[in-house]
Amino acid sequence: MKSVWTDGTARQSTNMLNGNISTDVLIVGGGIAGVLCAYRLQKEGIDCVLVEADTIGCGITKNSTAKITLQHGLIYDKLITQFGTEKAQMYLAAQKKACDKYERLCKSISCDYEIKDSYVYSLDERKKIEKEVSAYHKLHEDAEFIESTALPFSIAGAVKIKNQAQFNPLQFVYEISKNLKIYEHTKVRELMPYKAITSHAEIKCRKMIIATHFPILNKHGGYSLKLYQHRSYVTALTGAQDVDGMYVDEYDKGLSFRNYGKFLLLGGGAHRTGKKGGNWNELQEFAQKYYPSAKAEYKWATQDCMTLDGIPYIGKYSEKTPDLFVATGFNKWGISSSMVSAMILADMVQGRENEYAPVFSPSRSMLRVQLAVNIFESLAGILTPSVPRCPHLGCALKYNPDEHSWDCPCHGSRFSENGELIDNPATADKKI
Repeated sequence: MKSVWTDGTARQSTNMLNGNISTDVLIVGGGIAGVLCAYRLQKEGIDCVLVEADTIGCGITKNSTAKITLQHGLIYDKLITQFGTEKAQMYLAAQKKACDKYERLCKSISCDYEIKDSYVYSLDERKKIEKEVSAYHKLHEDAEFIESTALPFSIAGAVKIKNQAQFNPLQFVYEISKNLKIYEHTKVRELMPYKAITSHAEIKCRKMIIATHFPILNKHGGYSLKLYQHRSYVTALTGAQDVDGMYVDEYDKGLSFRNYGKFLLLGGGAHRTGKKGGNWNELQEFAQKYYPSAKAEYKWATQDCMTLDGIPYIGKYSEKTPDLFVATGFNKWGISSSMVSAMILADMVQGRENEYAPVFSPSRSMLRVQLAVNIFESLAGILTPSVPRCPHLGCALKYNPDEHSWDCPCHGSRFSENGELIDNPATADKKI
């Protein structure tokens, strides 16, 4: 099982860290968020080191559908309702600036960057779409309500945002990382104030950024309650149509579409990690119905950290850790939010204020309905008497027969059938 990005995207690997070092800023985690933070800091003349337990881009980045857009589902009407127009505007401005930065960067990088229109559609909720278009207009952003698309089924309506983009995320990460100080196959085994302990070295630092998808430090920030993980599936089809745009259903278990070269990337089958969902069977059934002559050339799955309120956590890890920072909870929109993370954290680690930081603060209120759901799932997992159990916080693991893995329904850690760690927040293998 591999994504379309991993085939034919070659790079030269970097060394493992084998001796003690010191740096001004240590970045833990080599996905696109961590690499962009390192890139931004180095451009500003800051001494920084990035360490990755495996290879850069090998986690969620390589499994992304790689849409560069400010359109994150039906989010802006919700933001205005929950937080007010000012903070909704702040979120929109941050994402718009992130998209602009990608456009400028990609002009000099070979990464299959393409300008495409972006759509959020609904099969049966016309009023939701109309309200979202109205929200864009309140925020002085162009948006269009449309009733028909290139998709092979009818819709109740869609929000269209012009001139967004898509690219190859691995090619992009490999290009911008070429001159960065990166150590791969360097797993952090213990985090201490101003210090990280790896398998073969000790790293001292003045500031630290945790960009490990799900934060791996449990004793600060309450992330085991503030986050849960959501799994979704993708297949790359040949012989299917060119939809000429990027599409996603407003329903969180709906389908997404975009093209890449000769492929149509069809996504869906989503569910909370550790629970049952449609997975690839749902995609196969759809393809058989609408694209009977198409052939599935690749299939893969991805995993997203979901926050309590739909906004990422970017900023100080907690109020008690002034020199420790985090980027997490991208809610399925990790490409633009990774760039936002680099923008905010590059300022914060240098003691500068960032105009977008307040809306993304990890210390904002946790009083959301999703908190009760997360608490219930955690308690249910801890109290379930079955084995094996997750080494993260002791929840009972569930076997995933579709991916042949052991998955944690509490916080989303995943393990192979042999107990090898696949996805964090767990940091160690599990004896099965």
